Amino acid sequence: MFPALITLSVPKLRITALLDILAVAVLIYQLLQIVRGTRAAHILAGIVAVATIYQVAVFARLEALRSLLFSLAPYSAIAIIVLFQSEIRRTLARLGRRRLLGGYQRPESTDEILLALSAMSRDKVGALIVLERDIGLRTFIESGVPLDAQISRDLILSIFHSGTALHDGAVIIQKDRISAAACFLPLSVNPLISTQMGTRHRAGIGITEETDCLTLIVSEETGGISVGAFGNLERNVTIERVDTRIYNHFGAKRHDSPPSGPMAPVETPAQTTLRTRE
Repeated sequence: MFPALITLSVPKLRITALLDILAVAVLIYQLLQIVRGTRAAHILAGIVAVATIYQVAVFARLEALRSLLFSLAPYSAIAIIVLFQSEIRRTLARLGRRRLLGGYQRPESTDEILLALSAMSRDKVGALIVLERDIGLRTFIESGVPLDAQISRDLILSIFHSGTALHDGAVIIQKDRISAAACFLPLSVNPLISTQMGTRHRAGIGITEETDCLTLIVSEETGGISVGAFGNLERNVTIERVDTRIYNHFGAKRHDSPPSGPMAPVETPAQTTLRTRE
């Protein structure tokens, strides 16, 4: 009797299987992109290390260690949700960032915002302005003082004046209205952010990590203007660059020229010096 011949059948690679593999690869890549540079990356590395130790314990027949790790397995799902709650919330928010139809609403009074930024940069008045795009900011609006006022240069300057009660916080703009002032924003915990950044800049980055808004920040020390979006911060930009970022962020066409006239924004000496050093 000849031993039975064992034949190995390799399944055919169909289009559905190829799409399945591609989808899993994209999900893994997006997961790594989300946790890269955050505290979650160290937590994920710890989970992988524990899983590796468990496999080694099974292979080496270390029953005590295997039983201990196996007893912790039922609680791993809850632990993952607790440890990665901010990353899970951020991922779900990113899934709904883009609309299938239509564009995003942008502030129509952009010129008023640019004029206010120019004046505050010249006078070195600290400011933090948040422009809502598609993801709602109602939670953060409720933490401040509701205004529901029309956007104007004078109102923005009055809010951030150091002698007022509303200057210490963020102004949130929805479409063409100033919804609230003195709002509290989450601080970024990204360890890659420079330690030289203050609370205002960290808050300006933190809100963009959770939503698709655009933040405009004026430094109280140098008068430099920064623009934040999607967890990134571009520092020491000109008014023209802010104009471009606003219109690009909201999917609109840029003005042919920045606001002009007797109140036209000009680049401050602090911005010129910082830009020259770069």
